This record gives sequence, C-alpha cells and structure tokens, in this order.
Amino acid sequence: MAVEEIVSLSDPRVAQFASLTEAQLRSRLDPSEALFIAESPKVIRVALDAGYEPHSLLCEPKHITGDAADIIARCPGIPVYTGGRELLAALTGYRLTRGVLCAMRRPEPERLEEVLRGARRVVVIHGVVDTTNIGAIFRAAAALGIDAALLTPDSCDPFNRRSVRVSMGSVFLLPWTWLDDGIGALAGYGFKTAAMALTDDSVPLDYPPLLDEERLAIVMGTEGDGLPKEVIAGADYTVRIPMARGVDSLNVASAAAVAFWQLGRH
Repeated sequence: MAVEEIVSLSDPRVAQFASLTEAQLRSRLDPSEALFIAESPKVIRVALDAGYEPHSLLCEPKHITGDAADIIARCPGIPVYTGGRELLAALTGYRLTRGVLCAMRRPEPERLEEVLRGARRVVVIHGVVDTTNIGAIFRAAAALGIDAALLTPDSCDPFNRRSVRVSMGSVFLLPWTWLDDGIGALAGYGFKTAAMALTDDSVPLDYPPLLDEERLAIVMGTEGDGLPKEVIAGADYTVRIPMARGVDSLNVASAAAVAFWQLGRH
C-alpha cells in the first residue's frame, strides 16, 4: 500500500477530488477517462460490491487503518492520498463524519434494450435537475420494487457527487440509462406509461388497471412545472396521488416514493 500525503488542494494528484468539475469528471471527449466520486465507506463498499472499478482514494490518516482499511485491502495498487481533517472539510464544504472519498471509473451507459430486458416496473425521470431529488428517487426506486430508471437528457446525472451521496449508493444498485427518444419509445418494449400529474382527467394512484399492467413506466416530472403538456398527452395514463387538507402536490422525490410503493409491488 502506497500512501501519499497532500498538504494542498491544488496538488494535481488530487485534481479529481478537488478541482475538476462534474462535466470534466465525465470526460465526454474520452469516456475511458471518465470518473465519478463516491463518499463514505458505506457508499464506496456498495459501489465495489456492484463491480465498479476504483481509481484512487482520499481519506483522513486515521481511516487508513480504520474505516477505510477493508476498502484499501480490496483495491490493491490504487493510489491512496491522505490529508488532515480540515483539508477534507475545505474540499467538500462541510466536515466529514466518515472522511473517505473514492474516485471510481465511470462505465459507459447501458443500451436501453439491455436496461429494460426483464423489467416490469421502471421510472422515467423527466427533466429533474436537483441532485438531491435524483439521489432520493434512486434510493426509493431501489427499495420499493422498481426494476430500472430512465432519465431524459435534461435531467441531472445520477453519478453527480451529491446524487450518489444522497442515494446512499442506490445509484449502483438500480440499472439506468438515458432515454433519448422520449416516452413514446417505450411502447415498442411493451410498456404502458403513467404520467404523474394533476389534471382534470387524472386517475387515482390505486386505479385497478394500473396494477394489472404487465409492464408500466412511471413518469416523474421536474420540480417546478411538472411534466410538459405533450408528455402528459402522450402517456397512456395520467395519475394523481390523492391529497388531504388542501395540499396540491408533493416534492418529486416524495411523490415518487409514494408511487413506487403503490405500483412497484406487482
């Protein structure tokens, strides 16, 4: 094990942790160099268990023989950088309770047909740009019976550092890919689509035909305006969550969890 100490975040050896933007980490010009960052031993272990390849590790000195010891043992040959607690706090913008970061190699997105093979319940994340919501949706989907996630290109990247952290590693457990051709493309794979939206003709979440669909895609819209009218018009169902006390809507991540609970247990 080669441990290398750093004293400055400008050190080029830790650029992947300290100075590269999310877009730079994705390395669109050279996908073979693309990375993402996983934070905390628990999340890193989930990624390793799911087969993701580590690139480098950064942790506080005490974690080298502590919380990160088993991770280091599983990743022979990768550089391990260490720095003080205050340095890592400056890096992340907050004081870490489990000061371990791992840069991991980003795999190529899977093809749509591969992600949908065998899936019966999927979520379509349409135009959701808040990283916290993306992570929370993935965590709920993985826990509540959803088989895969599809994201429109205007949605946030699930491998964004904060999305990974909020999901507690669930982004590594749920197959996902980008949906470039719109929800209409799902009909060719035998899916009916359920747009979550408040309209005059929306059906309640416990509408029996929804549960009877062999393959169903639950379409969740952006945080502010919800789903575009053309997406709602093109869906097979428009679905609402019944509300009480005059509340008209839920946060998209909360609404997704409710929908997954009802519709994911097929």
